[in-house]
Amino acid sequence: MGPSALRIAGIDEKIARLGFRVTDKGDIEAPIQETRLPGDPSKKYIREISAVCQALCSAALASQDEGAIPVVLGGDHSVAAGSVAASSACARRLGVPLGLIWVDAHGDMNTPASTTSGNVHGMPLSAILGHEPAELGRLCAGSPMVPPERTVLIGIRNLDVREKEIVKASGVHVFTMKDVDRLGIAAVADRALSIAGTGHARVHVSFDVDACDPLVAPGVGTPVRGGLDYREAHTLMELVAESRQLAALDLVEVNPVLDVRNSTAILATELALSALGLEIL
Repeated sequence: MGPSALRIAGIDEKIARLGFRVTDKGDIEAPIQETRLPGDPSKKYIREISAVCQALCSAALASQDEGAIPVVLGGDHSVAAGSVAASSACARRLGVPLGLIWVDAHGDMNTPASTTSGNVHGMPLSAILGHEPAELGRLCAGSPMVPPERTVLIGIRNLDVREKEIVKASGVHVFTMKDVDRLGIAAVADRALSIAGTGHARVHVSFDVDACDPLVAPGVGTPVRGGLDYREAHTLMELVAESRQLAALDLVEVNPVLDVRNSTAILATELALSALGLEIL
């Protein structure tokens, strides 16, 4: 229901007002969870999730091959395995590097061996970096999709005990909310873009709206207090736009069942506009 909420918020019409030609390619068909068996308890519904991600990868790669910037609407964050795979495949075809900025309250770097829940939406970044679950790493790009030294996490504030060890050992760059508080979001954004975008790299931005504080983004499945405020989130996206390196944008974890007057979908729509170049003046 997340993509529908973003459409209701007018995301396509509002992006078009920025001067872009917008094509809504519709939804990737996803099976209803209650009609399927979870399978392996350490990576529930992995077969269905990987099929959705493969379809998304093909669709997003076709858009990038046409010269478009895919704006991927979720849905849980597992979809990023498909969208980042597309950006990786496109960058390899063009012979340019790809960097990744992952904006999230969570690390999403659990594996089937470390997870306590078996929820795959806690694992996509692990797959993107070339680890488990392997089903998400075998899409339309080589592995790893993005090297850890070009991967930046922003907004982190809620990691499992074992996941902390994984993140520390991974080689990725992490700006926790403590770093945002200490350095300021502009400095964090500048550093993130210099890391992910070094060498004129294309940059994929994967924005989980639970990176924002629940006061401004209540409609998420796993809210964590102490997140980005409204202006911090927009400043980050505005600086992404200024870099002119954006390859693709994910907006995920919008859950209208938990939302208040569609405010989270409206926020995500506004963040997309900022990332695509909407200016205050």
